[in-house]
Amino acid sequence: MRESAAPAWPAMSLAQAHALLTQPGSPFEMEEIAIRGRPTRVWRFGPPTLRETFLAGRAYGPRTFFVYEDERATYDAFARAALTLAQALMADGVKAGDRVALVMRNLPEWPVAFFAAALIGAVVTPLNAWWTGAELEYALRDCGAKAAVVDGERLERLLEHLPSCPNLERVYASRVEGAPADPRIGRLEDVIGRTEDWAALPEAPLPDVPLDPEQDATIFYTSGTTGKPKGAVGTHRNAGTSLMAGLFSLARSYLRRGEAPPAPDPRAPQKVALVSIPFFHTTGCNAVLIPAVVNGGRLVTMRKWDPERAMQLIEREGVTSAGGVPTIAWQLIEHPARARYDLSSLELVTYGGAPAAGELVRRIKSAFPHAAPGSGWGMTETSATHTHHLGEDYEHRPDSCGPALPVSELKVMGADGETLPPGEVGELWAAGPNIVKGYWRHPEATAETFVGGWVRTGDLARLDEEGFCYIVDRAKDMLIRGGENIYCVEVENTLFEHPAVMDAALVSIPHPSLGEQPGAVVTLKPGASADEAELRRFVADRLAAFKVPIAVRFWPETLPRNPTGKILKTELKKLFQPTETTG
Repeated sequence: MRESAAPAWPAMSLAQAHALLTQPGSPFEMEEIAIRGRPTRVWRFGPPTLRETFLAGRAYGPRTFFVYEDERATYDAFARAALTLAQALMADGVKAGDRVALVMRNLPEWPVAFFAAALIGAVVTPLNAWWTGAELEYALRDCGAKAAVVDGERLERLLEHLPSCPNLERVYASRVEGAPADPRIGRLEDVIGRTEDWAALPEAPLPDVPLDPEQDATIFYTSGTTGKPKGAVGTHRNAGTSLMAGLFSLARSYLRRGEAPPAPDPRAPQKVALVSIPFFHTTGCNAVLIPAVVNGGRLVTMRKWDPERAMQLIEREGVTSAGGVPTIAWQLIEHPARARYDLSSLELVTYGGAPAAGELVRRIKSAFPHAAPGSGWGMTETSATHTHHLGEDYEHRPDSCGPALPVSELKVMGADGETLPPGEVGELWAAGPNIVKGYWRHPEATAETFVGGWVRTGDLARLDEEGFCYIVDRAKDMLIRGGENIYCVEVENTLFEHPAVMDAALVSIPHPSLGEQPGAVVTLKPGASADEAELRRFVADRLAAFKVPIAVRFWPETLPRNPTGKILKTELKKLFQPTETTG
């Protein structure tokens, strides 16, 4: 008997699927409004401000919201803690427009502090918890934070720098022993108690503060070509745009394979996400935390990433989605203990933030038969997700980061300012309701990067005929190590501070799971001396650990440059290639 042929794929074009999913009356219906003078498509039923996001989560009441190791908090407990902290912030003089910094790992207190500040109209400013004290001081001074919520580890780094932060009037320190000496510092537990205490807190009123979709809501710091981080100013609408991405891509996958998307079922089991991305990144906040709050999901975090501990949590909590950066997916797939754990609850293994090999897509399907692979592309300036890739679309185009979401746009620009046709490589430009307003107090950088509602990404890319995007290279001098951006000039400038260094360059060393790692090439001054360990320690004392070169090579003369003076990094990368041996 002859087997029936497999159904043709795709069953409908991308444009047809998008038209069906966004038609009037659908959950993904769009409307056009003017944002900063530019006609822009937005999700009609998306939350206009973070207040609506918070209220959506509050409605889930007794459902578990957050799991940190063995600590658990329900949506009701989280809401009580956030409202209590919001009242404390206002009592301490924090007003709408003031910056409130968040400096902590993925603790249950993180979303509490985020929404407490957002609900009173403050500008929430998450800072990289891996930064050194000096780096944190720079950002606190740059944004002029009036208050900060920190954990004990970050407080230790900051103590000696607090005198250099004159605008900082109040610090709420979480998980610290004893009473800190500085009068500006108070214990967060004295305000909201410990995680297990939140459910018993009296319900504080919702702050009566007007919020507008286009007002400043967040500042996420991103490095720039000057080597100093710049604060990307996001609005309330920016923060809520990415939350539709996963649900939209899932529905699109059904249509592309010729099936009707299932109707939303409020009685369906809760979705559970294992979180490995820091909330201080725009992806962790806008693409993980906020969608979970709106959709009633459960977030599972751990103190430090460990693949076997992650598998234990997947089994214990019935985790339905996991991932982060490609490194995480590879570690779960390759771990020798994987067969000992029940990981059958996984429905999605998604990642982004770093280059991923097409082989990873195939390995996910082999290791987790019930899970769909997913990826996407975004940046701090796009408030996280701008393109999204899922299921069969990703399997058929593993080298793509997916198409733009329907509310967003992409175009590829040539060197002469012309829009290039499909298939041609140029600089990728992005537009949509998720594009931030600009850089905090950097008008020149803002004018250079944001043009007529478009953000110049600095990525070199091409689009195919259907609109799927392929990132070819990065025009900016940057590398990505396991999802963390490392701007070469920042590390190079640090190396230049060493008294023995005359010339320095940072280059990318390929890595099978991290994507890239930093390697340094230096030329020493005549008569000066320094070894690899000394230079690595020098950088480690001044920059976060992920920026420290994993290896240092020494060049006997001035580094090779082209006629315009640009260092020929392709030549320097050869110094880190494995030595071939013959037998």
